[in-house]
Amino acid sequence: MGAALRMLQIVRWAMLVSIILYCLVAEQFAPTGSPNPVILHALTGMAITVVALMFVMRRILVLRSAAALATKPGDTIALTRWRTGYLVTYCLCEAIALYGLVLRFIGFSFFQVAPFYLAGFMLLLFYVPRQPSNTIG
Repeated sequence: MGAALRMLQIVRWAMLVSIILYCLVAEQFAPTGSPNPVILHALTGMAITVVALMFVMRRILVLRSAAALATKPGDTIALTRWRTGYLVTYCLCEAIALYGLVLRFIGFSFFQVAPFYLAGFMLLLFYVPRQPSNTIG
C-alpha cells in the first residue's frame, strides 16, 4: 500500500507541475487571433462532462476500493482498483487543463482559458491520495 501511495503522490505532483508548464509554454508560443467561440463552448461542455465523469469514476473505483481495503488491506484487486481510480481521476484533471492549452493555441486569450488551467490544478490539489483506513473521523 505504501508504494502505491508514494507512486500516486509522485504522479500527482508531476501533473501539477505540468499544468504550470502548460501555462508558461502557451503564453510563450500561443498565436493571437479571433477563434470561433463555438469551440470554447464545446470544450467548456466537455470539461463539465469530464468533471461529472470524474465524480462517478471516483465513487465506483476509489471509494468502493478504499472501503474494501479498510477491511482487508491485503486485497490486491481492491488495491489495483484504488490505484487505477486515482490515476483515472488525475488523468481527467489533466485533460481539463489540456483543453485550456488547446484553446490557447487556437487563439483564445489567457483569461478565456485560465478557468481550464485553474480547474485542472485545483481538482488535482483537492484529490490527495489517502491511505484507506477503517477508523471513523
